[in-house]
Amino acid sequence: MTDRDLEQKLQDALEHTAPDDFGDVLSRRGTEKRNVIHMTNMTANTCEKKKRSWPRGLIAACLTLALLGAGTGGGMWYRANWSVASIISLDVNPSIELQVNQNEKVLSCTARNEDAATVLSDMDGGQDLEGTKLDVAVNAIVGALVRHGYLDSLSSAILISVEDNNTSRAAQLQQQITATVDGILQTSSSQAAVYSQNMAMNAGLDAQARANNISSGKAALVNQVIALNRSLKFEELAKLSVEELRDLMEIGAPGMPIGREAAVSNARNYAGTLTQNADVLKEVDSDLDDALPHYEVELIISGREYDYKVDAFTGEVLSGTADVLETLSPTPSGSLPVPPQPVVTDIGQDAAKAAALAHAGAAENNVTWLKVQKDWDDGRTEYELEFIYGSTEYEYTIDAANGTILKYETEKLRQPDPSSGGTTDIGQDAAKAAALAHAGIAESQITHLEVEQDWDDGRLEYEVEFKSGGYEYEYTIDAATGAVLEHEKDWDD
Repeated sequence: MTDRDLEQKLQDALEHTAPDDFGDVLSRRGTEKRNVIHMTNMTANTCEKKKRSWPRGLIAACLTLALLGAGTGGGMWYRANWSVASIISLDVNPSIELQVNQNEKVLSCTARNEDAATVLSDMDGGQDLEGTKLDVAVNAIVGALVRHGYLDSLSSAILISVEDNNTSRAAQLQQQITATVDGILQTSSSQAAVYSQNMAMNAGLDAQARANNISSGKAALVNQVIALNRSLKFEELAKLSVEELRDLMEIGAPGMPIGREAAVSNARNYAGTLTQNADVLKEVDSDLDDALPHYEVELIISGREYDYKVDAFTGEVLSGTADVLETLSPTPSGSLPVPPQPVVTDIGQDAAKAAALAHAGAAENNVTWLKVQKDWDDGRTEYELEFIYGSTEYEYTIDAANGTILKYETEKLRQPDPSSGGTTDIGQDAAKAAALAHAGIAESQITHLEVEQDWDDGRLEYEVEFKSGGYEYEYTIDAATGAVLEHEKDWDD
């Protein structure tokens, strides 16, 4: 074998074992802000410059090292650092996708629609997140979603999707990211619901998602809705928010809702502001899982709030003030006046408590388990009170405006008041353990844990609530025996 033949075999071996795919790496990595050293090209160029003066022994040694390096450590290093191991998507209506390696480093951050591009605008379109740890990127994105107002309403929801062919890693990431997002929302006082799912990577689903400018995770949710009603169109459902899709699933997807933008447009048209030169602020929430599926639309016109209820499927305005501008007379300057705000009287908790105790003939220092809660019902502000006096449980509803007793109930206790020491109480920890054991969930897997002791139906009980894996759980535990009296499991919405 001649020197030329040996050199050609060396070149062929290097090309097959360590291909020059740096361009492909950069295309997957995105634009890198730091200096890039073309390691593969440098190695190939060096070999090319030196090949004519290498002895056969050195060439053979180089070939051996190239084969070993590319086949073992080199390939492992490449896969660990540059190969996509998991795809994480965060969807509200903005759809944002993160590709991460097996070390949970972000390789790319992509906005799937215009709303997502707006959210990522102060992060250089997502490029600032490349190279960061996954939890850092998730914190930044969810924080931006909160700042842009996508998670500030009661009906808002975020969907976390983990795509990974390693099922155990997918489940671990799902739990980890869900806990991170939930913690951020608690800190920001957001009441948005958190849904999560994990699934294997699917090229067909990804193509479907890209064609509709959403993530694969949201595409999977859309397909779940279509499975309930084959007449629905993917491209129309893809425009809906995560909460609208979740609500559609809850009610069996009977039809295609009009969407938030159409609901606002219909409300504005009904209010007489759609074609008028009027300054209108608006907010819309979806209540598709209500008995009558609808959108709640709030319009602020000339400093005054107007509420509208719009049928989710027909678009009919079910309630609200029509032709608002016609009811407001212009001032001489041509601007619309701000109507006076109604004066609301509230007697306060102490006065409501005094009214209930006086009716029961009890002094406050003689009652136990006293609870006072303010509520709104039938267009009226009320106070709900509960307490135990002697061997009787009392429940009162007091009008917050004037202290009138609207309703009251009494019930004899089946167990003595625990403050007298005459009953067994298993305690909060045991009640919590009983609920978790029944649900088959470890305490480390839950969030939003609440345990509250209460009297109900003449019995001392514990009310245990928590969230896990996109569901919320509610348990009623007998405080004397630890028995599960009632339990519910529902989607976390």
